[in-house]
Amino acid sequence: MSTVSPVEAPARSQAPDRDADSLRRRWELTFTAITLACIFLSLGAERLELATPLILLFNVSAYAAGGWFGLLDTLGDLRNRKLGVDFLMIIAAVGAASIDQWHEGATLLFLFSLSNTLQTYAMGRSRRAIEGLLKLRPKDANVLRDGKEQKVPLESVQVGDVVVVRPGEMTPTDGKIRAGLSDINEASITGESKPIDKGPGDKVFAGTLNGAGSLEIETQRAPEDSTLARIVKLVESAQGEKARTQRFLDDVEGYYAWTVAVGTVFFILVPWLVFSADFTTTFYRAMVLLVVASPCALVISTPAAILSAIAAAARNGVLFKGGIHLENLAEIKVVAFDKTGTLTTGVPKLTDIVVNTDLAESPAEDTLLAWAAAMESKSEHSIAKAIVRAAEERGLVLPEVHKFISLPGRGVQVTLDNFLVWIGGERLFEEHGERIPAHLLETKQRLEKEGKSVLVLHRELGRTGNIGQHEEDGGWLGLVAVADTMRPQAPEAIAALKRLGIVRTVMLTGDNPSVAETVAKAAGVDEFHAALLPEEKVEMLHRLQKNLGNVLMVGDGVNDAPALAHAAVGMAMGGAGTDVTLESADVVLMGDDLRKIAFAVRLSRRANTIVRMNVAFSLAVIAFLVAGTFLFTLPMPLGVIGHEGSTLIVVANGLRMLAMRDR
Repeated sequence: MSTVSPVEAPARSQAPDRDADSLRRRWELTFTAITLACIFLSLGAERLELATPLILLFNVSAYAAGGWFGLLDTLGDLRNRKLGVDFLMIIAAVGAASIDQWHEGATLLFLFSLSNTLQTYAMGRSRRAIEGLLKLRPKDANVLRDGKEQKVPLESVQVGDVVVVRPGEMTPTDGKIRAGLSDINEASITGESKPIDKGPGDKVFAGTLNGAGSLEIETQRAPEDSTLARIVKLVESAQGEKARTQRFLDDVEGYYAWTVAVGTVFFILVPWLVFSADFTTTFYRAMVLLVVASPCALVISTPAAILSAIAAAARNGVLFKGGIHLENLAEIKVVAFDKTGTLTTGVPKLTDIVVNTDLAESPAEDTLLAWAAAMESKSEHSIAKAIVRAAEERGLVLPEVHKFISLPGRGVQVTLDNFLVWIGGERLFEEHGERIPAHLLETKQRLEKEGKSVLVLHRELGRTGNIGQHEEDGGWLGLVAVADTMRPQAPEAIAALKRLGIVRTVMLTGDNPSVAETVAKAAGVDEFHAALLPEEKVEMLHRLQKNLGNVLMVGDGVNDAPALAHAAVGMAMGGAGTDVTLESADVVLMGDDLRKIAFAVRLSRRANTIVRMNVAFSLAVIAFLVAGTFLFTLPMPLGVIGHEGSTLIVVANGLRMLAMRDR
C-alpha cells in the first residue's frame, strides 16, 4: 500500500527524512480522527433532520480527510504511470457517493486511513528497534584535553581524543583502551550478553556498557562513523533491498490493480446492459468488488515479516544485507566453513623453529625467526601475524625486505640481504620441481600430524632468480611452525545445525590435510577438503551446490571473498570494527560466536514461514470476499472490515518476528 511505504521508509537514513515520516504519521492520525468525527456528525445531523447542506458538508469533510493521503499517493502513482491500491479505494469511495451511499464510502475511507496509520506505526517499530541502538550512545563524553578532563558534546569528539569512561557508563566512541582494566558488555554490537574482560590495547565499540573498571579510550573513529552507526546504516539499507517474494508481489500489484479496475467496469456494464439489471444495485456491488479485491494485505504480507526479521537479527548480532539473503538462508542445505579464523580462533601461536643444521653456516633460531617475520610482515594472514608477533615478543629487529611478492595459496617471495628468499608450503617448491630435504620433510610431517601449520624457508643469491640454483651459502634454511586453537563453540554450533536438518557440514581450507583432519574431527564436520587454493574453494562450492543444494559459506570475510561471493549465501564473522568484513558478505556475524549461525537459519526459516502464512491468508480472504460479492450482495461495511482487518492481521503476524531472540 503506497500510503505506508513499508520498504522505502526504513531505507531513509537522514534525519530530515525521518522527521518528514514522523510528521506524516501525525497528520495521518489527525485526519483519521477528523474522518471519524465527521461521520458521527453526519449521522447525528441526519437523525436530527438538520439542513441537507450541513449534512453534505460533514460528508464531504469526511471524504476529504479520509482520502487526502490516498489521493496524494494515487496522483504520485499516476505520474509514474502506475495503478495501485489507493486508486481502487478512492474510486470505490467516490462511486459509493455517486449513488448516495456517503456513509458507506466515508466508512471505507476511515477504515482505510486507520489501517494505513496503524501500519505506518507498526512498521516503524522495526526501524525504531534498530535506531534505538543509537540511543545507547551518551550525548556527552569526558575528554582529556591539556591534562584536564572536560565534558563535551559527543559530536565534538575527534579521532585521537582520549575519553574517560567510568564504571557503569556507556562507551561513547570506537577506540582502543589506553589505560585501565574492565569488563565490557558488547551485546548491542555482537549480541553476546556475557561481559568480556578488556585492557590496554584492546578495541572497544560505541554503545557498549563498561563494567567495574575505569577506562581511558583513544578514539579511532568519529562518532558518526562508529561500528554502531554503521550497523544502523547497513540495516536500513538492507530493509530497502526486497526479497524475491516481495519483488514479485510488487511487480504483480500494478497489473492486478488494472485487472480489478477493468473487471469492475465489466461487472457494472454487462449485468446492466445485457441482463437489464438495476443499475444502482449493480454499481454498488461493483464498488464492493473494488474494495474486497484490493490486494492491501497481500502487498504488505512480505515486508511486515522481512523487515521485522532483519531488525530482530541485528539486535542479536546478525546483520542481513537485504531481504533476499534472509529468504535464501532459509533454503540452505549445506554449510561450508573456512578453517582458520572461523572454526579456529584464527590467532595461532609460534610453536617450533627448526634450523637446517646441514648448512655450512646455519642461522641462529632468532635469525631464522627474524627473516620469517620480515617476509610475513606485509601479509594479513593469521599464520603470518603469529610469526611476526613471536618476533616482537622476543624483541628481534627485523631486516628490510624488498620486492615483496605474494603467491596466493603458496607463500611469499622477497629479496632480503641480496638473497631471493621464499617462505611457504610444500606446494610452492613442488611447482618448481624442488624437493624438501628428507630430514626437514620428516620433521615437517611430524609437526603437521600434531595439528601444526609448517612453513619452509629457502634462499639463494639474488642474481640467480630461480629456485634450485643454489650457491654455496644458499639453500634450505629451516622450518617455522604455528598452531591454531579450536573455537570452543564450534562443535556445539555444528551439532545445532545438524539438528536443524542441514544435510551436510563441510570444511574447506588451504591448510594441509593433516591439520585439516585434526580440526575437522574435533569440530564434528561431516567432511573436509584441504590444500585448496582460493579458486579451488569456489570449484568445491559449485560441486556441493550441484550435488546437495544451496550452500552457506562461512568465513572470516578477509581471505574468503571469492568463496563468499559464489555461495548461495556468504556469511562473514567477526564484523565488529572490521570494514572489509562488513562489506564482503551477504550476512555478517558481528561477533565470533558460531552458534549465531543456527540462530540466523532458524530466524530466516521462521520469517519465510510467516511470509507464506501471510500470503496464503491474504489470498484466502480476497477469494472469500470476492466470492461473497458474486454470490450474494455483500454489504460494503462488511467488505471493508474484512479487507482492512486482514491487512492488520498480516502486519501483526509479521511483527511477531521482532520478539525473536537467540536461545
